[in-house]
Amino acid sequence: MQILVKAMLIAAGLIHLLPLPGIIGARHLERLYGLSFTEPNLLVIMRHRAVLFGLLGIFMISAAFRAELVPSALVGGLISATAFIVLAWSVGDANAAIERVVIADYVAVACLVTAAVCQAASGQQS
Repeated sequence: MQILVKAMLIAAGLIHLLPLPGIIGARHLERLYGLSFTEPNLLVIMRHRAVLFGLLGIFMISAAFRAELVPSALVGGLISATAFIVLAWSVGDANAAIERVVIADYVAVACLVTAAVCQAASGQQS
């Protein structure tokens, strides 16, 4: 069970690392989100968002190797991915690139729920 928890945390962490190249600049963000980031303030916000996703992704991957971090990583990852799905759904009319991000977040949620169930089951078996 713990191997599956680790694998799911690593998978969700890797999904959260996908925006990380956006730190470099607008071109990477435009490719990921299918939008233009010519307005300097928006570019700063989106590059900072890439940093935060990088931190969360690294945290989830680290949790795969540090059992005491697993609960926090699961909660943080689930909040992050679920929030994007809900926000995208509530706004609607997303472009194809945003829809791909939503799909990636569904995969991350599935990984994290699987990890949480396995973690809970292994805790009950101890």
